Order: sequence, then structure tokens, then C-alpha cells
Amino acid sequence: MSDVLIHYVVPVLHVACCVFLVIVVLLQTGKGADMGAVFGGGSQTLFGSSGAGNFLTRLTTGAAIAFMVTSLILTYGASRRGTSSIFDRLPAPAAPTEPAPSPEAQGGLPPLAEPGTPPAPAPATPEPGAAPAPAPEAPPTGAPVDTK
Repeated sequence: MSDVLIHYVVPVLHVACCVFLVIVVLLQTGKGADMGAVFGGGSQTLFGSSGAGNFLTRLTTGAAIAFMVTSLILTYGASRRGTSSIFDRLPAPAAPTEPAPSPEAQGGLPPLAEPGTPPAPAPATPEPGAAPAPAPEAPPTGAPVDTK
């Protein structure tokens, strides 16, 4: 029940408090600016004989308190939520069943040899005039596929 309250009800109340707070602050008259004249000059009689100052000040205070309380509740709810990553839910990789093709088979450079070891023999080159080797029908597993 508290998860529903923190994740659905409190954010709606928080947004409502934000909108209400903005409206109440915009309705207040500035000090010495006489913004009441913009609304026809009769805005003081709308809120009673004491004017809108005291009533709107109390509304602003209440909206600000509600905004701060909902902010604290949302922060508490966010800190309680467990952190997880999509990588935590991935299955463990399976052991490879085939040996990976060598970099030379993929068209790359051979791996660097350890210092002090003899160089690897160069691949055999076909004799001039010999028929080229037949191309494989399907690329080996893991080899890049040329789509040009």
C-alpha cells in the first residue's frame, strides 16, 4: 500500500501543489507595484474588506508547506527504491562450443608474438597459374558479413 501511495498519489499531489503555488504567487500584488489596477482595480473587494494580502499570504504559506512535505516524501521514496541495472538481469554467457576464428581468417592482423619467440611461418602463397581455392559457401560463425 505504501508503494502505491509513494509512487502514484504523492506525485499527483506534488504536481497539484506546484501548480497551485504558482497561481497563488501570481495572484498576489507586488509591494508598491499596484498590480491590482491591471485586473480592473476592484480585486481588493473580491477577498473581503481586509483585502487579498492576508488571505493569499496564508494560501502561499500552506501551498509552500505542502510542496516541501511532498518533496521530502518523494525523496524518501526514491532513496528506498533498490537500484538495479539491466546488466544484472542478463543470463551468464554460455561456454563457446566452437573455437573462435583466428584474426587472419577474418582478414585482420595476426596477434603479436611474445618477445624472444621465433616468428610464425608465413601462410602458403598459391603458385602462379594455379586455380584459386574455392570460396566457402557460408561465412564462418562470428565472421563479419559483407553486405555491399
